[in-house]
Amino acid sequence: MSSPSIHQTPAEMRKKWTFSRLLEALIMLVLQMCAVLSIFITVGIIFVLLNESVLGLGGTKPFFSQVPLKDFFCRTIWDPQYGKEYYGIWSLVSGTMLVTFIAAIISLPLGLSSAIYLSEYANPTVRGWLKPTLEILAGIPTVVYGYFALIFITPFLIKPIFLGMGFKVDTYNALSAGIVVGFMIIPMISSLSEDVLRSVPRGLREAGYALGATRFDVSTKIVVPAGLSGILASFLLAISRAMGETMAVVIAAGQSPNFTANPLSGVQTMTAYIASTCGGDNSHGTIEYQSIYAVALVLFVITLAMNIVSNWILNRYREVYQ
Repeated sequence: MSSPSIHQTPAEMRKKWTFSRLLEALIMLVLQMCAVLSIFITVGIIFVLLNESVLGLGGTKPFFSQVPLKDFFCRTIWDPQYGKEYYGIWSLVSGTMLVTFIAAIISLPLGLSSAIYLSEYANPTVRGWLKPTLEILAGIPTVVYGYFALIFITPFLIKPIFLGMGFKVDTYNALSAGIVVGFMIIPMISSLSEDVLRSVPRGLREAGYALGATRFDVSTKIVVPAGLSGILASFLLAISRAMGETMAVVIAAGQSPNFTANPLSGVQTMTAYIASTCGGDNSHGTIEYQSIYAVALVLFVITLAMNIVSNWILNRYREVYQ
């Protein structure tokens, strides 16, 4: 059967070619606008945080004009509402890091183990239903995770174990919050790490098998080291996600800004403080309200630093295969 283009006149062909070029140019323009819009949104967020915290443009009284940097970064007491006001950020930072550390302990080995199984052991049929099932964890609302920690993990798992050992367990505690946040980020680690492991050339695996290595040896001593840069980058991205979690931590860990390393006590993370203050009755322009921008700025800097380190690791230790 002959192609329809053979029967087209040169004028029709030029008209069709011109239309295709215009359509392609329009699509490219739309994509460029989307990219530029995302940049403007990021710049706008940074400007708002800096303006409310440091600059004070437009008649705004910034937070750091009322609270010295020394008090903000050198104190460990955060009590902005009662009596003498204290704004020591380390109480919120310690709570954030404690929950994130517990989540990392749980999610990193489970996520990587799941990725190794899906990439190296599971057959296509098992992988076809197991991977979507695992990713369902990412679709569960964070509020559900929070209440699951509050009404199940704390009373039925944590308290029976630690109360029997003589420890005091708060109803709201960092351990239960860290556990559910760890479950939440497992799909991210598993999915990203599996993509990295599956991108390792088949020839490396076959070379290991040819030398008599077992599947476990090939997986752990050849495939994982070959994709280590991508795995580490997925770890850091997942940890950044854990640091930014809000609702599950608000419900499970409580709202007590304690400077502590005890996972059985209640803590307040930076995101939990922002959520509780925004939903409170603080008037716009007050120092309590302005404090959320200072806390958000600190959280932004921390997560930005982790993303920069993640990209550096990915570029520095990336393996290039021909």
